Amino acid sequence: MVSIVMFSNAGVRERVVSLPKVVKSDAGWRKQLGYDSFEVTRHGDTERPFTGALLNEHQKGIFCCICCDTAVFSSDTKFESGTGWPSFWAPIAKENIVETTDTGFGMIRTAISCRLCDAHLGHVFNDGPKPTGLRYCMNSVALKFAKA
Repeated sequence: MVSIVMFSNAGVRERVVSLPKVVKSDAGWRKQLGYDSFEVTRHGDTERPFTGALLNEHQKGIFCCICCDTAVFSSDTKFESGTGWPSFWAPIAKENIVETTDTGFGMIRTAISCRLCDAHLGHVFNDGPKPTGLRYCMNSVALKFAKA
């Protein structure tokens, strides 16, 4: 069981719930997700920069995990990083994500995953704007947008 913070589509914190981890076989995830979403969320791949459908999404709302609908980012913290991926300066709730060390590609990075289903979402870097100085660099194919 994991605790997740639930939000309205307007980004208003509603309540904390305790839910069982979402676990599926690769076949189950493949049935639910498109090829790119599956490779990114289940195998830690990265989409090509400047190709993601949510890169230029600027409406008010929340960004949720494509695998389980957990709210992970708010449009209120989205900013233009120029990197080619949707970027945020903070998650909507730290309780909804997990940070792990990623040593792939000869680098040491911090990977961001969904707490409820372990979907790989992207990475966080220390070159973001105020107030946090962080840049949560996310893959569009790992997210879905819910308009407020």
